[in-house]
Amino acid sequence: MDEGGIMSKKGYAKVKGSEGIYKQQNSGKYLAMKKIDSKQHQQSFDTIFEAKQWRKYFNGVSFISPSESEENNSNFSTLKEVWEVMQKHHFPTLATSTKDIWLRRYELLKSIEHLPMDKITPSKFTSWVNQYTEHFKNDEYQRERGQAGRCNLNNELNLFVTIFNWYKQSEQFEKEAILLTCPVKTKHRKLGFIKPVPDKKKQIDLQSAYLFFDYLSPMYRDLAMMQFYCAGRIGEICGIQWSNIDMKNRRMLIKHSSIFSSGDKTFLELKPFPKNKEARPVFITNEIMDILKRREVFKISGNDFVFHVEGSPLNYCTIQLNYREAQRKSGVTYTGTHILRHGMAKLARQVGGGLDAVLAMTGHKDLKLADHYSKSNEDDQKHFSEMVMEHIRKTMQKDDSFQASLENVVSLKNFKKVNNL
Repeated sequence: MDEGGIMSKKGYAKVKGSEGIYKQQNSGKYLAMKKIDSKQHQQSFDTIFEAKQWRKYFNGVSFISPSESEENNSNFSTLKEVWEVMQKHHFPTLATSTKDIWLRRYELLKSIEHLPMDKITPSKFTSWVNQYTEHFKNDEYQRERGQAGRCNLNNELNLFVTIFNWYKQSEQFEKEAILLTCPVKTKHRKLGFIKPVPDKKKQIDLQSAYLFFDYLSPMYRDLAMMQFYCAGRIGEICGIQWSNIDMKNRRMLIKHSSIFSSGDKTFLELKPFPKNKEARPVFITNEIMDILKRREVFKISGNDFVFHVEGSPLNYCTIQLNYREAQRKSGVTYTGTHILRHGMAKLARQVGGGLDAVLAMTGHKDLKLADHYSKSNEDDQKHFSEMVMEHIRKTMQKDDSFQASLENVVSLKNFKKVNNL
């Protein structure tokens, strides 16, 4: 936030429906202007919420909302203080990509980070959600972002819940946090709805998977097939080490995970554990054995990676490039790398008959997540609706008493006429 002399509004566009607020076209900052006793005041802000708050409460001397005087008397830590302590103590346990994602998602929470934790109430969150929902729904934003426009505020709400849960469980804040309850409620996710999430098929079916494999180059085909057979995350498959493979006893351990930069998506580091921090054993089937034998030819002394390019770990950007091209050429209606994990989860549920099979294949510890990965989709609806209709047809053919002719049907119009006579 910065303050200066009165500036020209050149390069600024009026924000529709917000009196005295303009948006800088290049930087995206918001300029708020307010005239008090014939004197023009102005200030720039990172968010429209801050700009509106300044317009509402600035009195020509200071910018303090009526509630802030009470908030300043609070003995509780502010959201900003909790966030800073969390970064110091909890962030070292997180993957680099996770930290980057959380830092991006925190941007919108900065508008309430000055508030003490006991003052962040459900009503405060309702105001916060309404402000940003209004902003993301406005015509200017929608024109700028188009298809890339956000659909809801769930990511930010989920991050606050994560921060709050850490706050409650941390030793640093355990005394002050003991009586507080999370202010994010179910209604806030409903209020934060902006537009429907685009329809995207995530669970690749068996035929489409093998068609997709056919359009990949040999090394990336082996990578994709290994990911599918193991129902693994792409980072876990990229991080498989020869030292964790026992071909004689047909046992492989998914123990490591490749971490990629959130910017250029290149390899950063090999994390010594997967996402849930537990190594997962995988039985080496004949199909997996074939892949390992093909990769064994490329084994390099001193390099423990099963998948590599001339000794260098794989970069996620290159994997994406190969997957996207194969998906385009094959014409499959699925995109991304995670579709293979979803697809095997669904197949495991169909063949195994329940969530136990999904848990065994994916390594999830949470039944809710296992259900999410393998839940019924459009293809299931088609399959079961055809089964039901086939049953109806056979039943109708066997029993004439169920059959009816349109000639015996009295229209509602004629029925009313008969009753009115």
